[in-house]
Amino acid sequence: MIKIYKYGEVSNNEIFARENPTANVSDVVADIIANVAKNGDAALFEYSKRFDKADLTSLEVTPEEIEEAFAAVDPEFIDILTEARLNITDFHSRQWRGSFIINEKDGVITGQKVIPIEKVGLYVPGGTAAYPSTVLMDSIPAKIAGCSEIVMVTPPSADGKVNPVILAAAKIAGVDRIFKVGGAQAVAALAYGTESIPKVDKIVGPGNAYVAEAKKQVFGRVSIDMIAGPSEILVVADSKSDPTFVAADLLSQAEHDKNASAVLVTDSFAFAEQVSAELERQIPKLERSEIARSSVDNNGKIIVAEDDLMLALEIANEIAPEHLELCVDNPFDYLDKVKHAGSVFMGRYCPEALGDYFAGPNHTLPTSGTARFSSPLNVEDFIKTTQFTYYTKDALMKVADKVAYFANKEGLGAHAKSATVRFEKK
Repeated sequence: MIKIYKYGEVSNNEIFARENPTANVSDVVADIIANVAKNGDAALFEYSKRFDKADLTSLEVTPEEIEEAFAAVDPEFIDILTEARLNITDFHSRQWRGSFIINEKDGVITGQKVIPIEKVGLYVPGGTAAYPSTVLMDSIPAKIAGCSEIVMVTPPSADGKVNPVILAAAKIAGVDRIFKVGGAQAVAALAYGTESIPKVDKIVGPGNAYVAEAKKQVFGRVSIDMIAGPSEILVVADSKSDPTFVAADLLSQAEHDKNASAVLVTDSFAFAEQVSAELERQIPKLERSEIARSSVDNNGKIIVAEDDLMLALEIANEIAPEHLELCVDNPFDYLDKVKHAGSVFMGRYCPEALGDYFAGPNHTLPTSGTARFSSPLNVEDFIKTTQFTYYTKDALMKVADKVAYFANKEGLGAHAKSATVRFEKK
């Protein structure tokens, strides 16, 4: 049963504790990465046989396989994926920022050039659940940014095929190449390149502990989006909320993973008890009831900030959740008070699932409190910038002595000389 805390009656350490157990897989992952870096495709075939029970002879998904999968998917779901793509595209298209030039002083031009990252690797899980939503959310911003190639990796089933809905989403999103490989070995292949899989410049997408550790270990050789922890939801709800709705929203994240975190912060102890009872009613009815049960019992909590919604928001900011729901009247009155959250869902009819699949804002979000300093995946994750400077001879002459003075203050005489030498008599 979910734990209920009255704020102020127990220590803050207990209220704000984050249970995030992680397996120590660093040595195993390091060995996998080294093997793939050395042996390429041969290592990938070996791991596919060992981990996926798939005896592959080739790694790349063919155009024929993509078309076959697309035809096998329910046409209604194809329509929904297409509409979701439009929503995601519309939202992320507004994030694009362009280059700029400053030309306000005689003889001086400075500026910044925005350049898309060339090759992006997209990891899509294929274990206990398939996530076509991840394909859309992680590839569409890269497409908008102008990345020249998006390479997707996803584990095959034992028959050597990829889940059809994953391939359908990839076709709709415009993914360029798809490979049948998962786990840490897939991350290593994207980072180092193999005979079949091209080396990329950035790797994005969620995964299990092995995938997360592999992304951590290859960072520096390639860029990554983030190290994602277990899923989180925090609901701020007043006593006028429907406990059935709130419990369902909490369970929408609890069913992800036994380590997922579902938290309610409310201004009413009576409402807290109603939600607790509703959780007990709903959990046994879930297909993933065992996972949800473990998540709620071990990581779930209800925090009561008696008669004080503003305190509830302060508590939410302290936790800095991945997903934050504001189940209150006039939610926009409270939005300015939100300082730390990955994505905010406003009002009593805005479940977090809207963001997972359909609304448009990205669902790849900072977890484990990292919303304090990081942002959802967005178009800017797929660009880089370079700067440029131009001075005429006369423009440099006006400031050369100042540059040299500055350089000498730092004890860097060659820096100083490079600015003044152009004006010395020969």
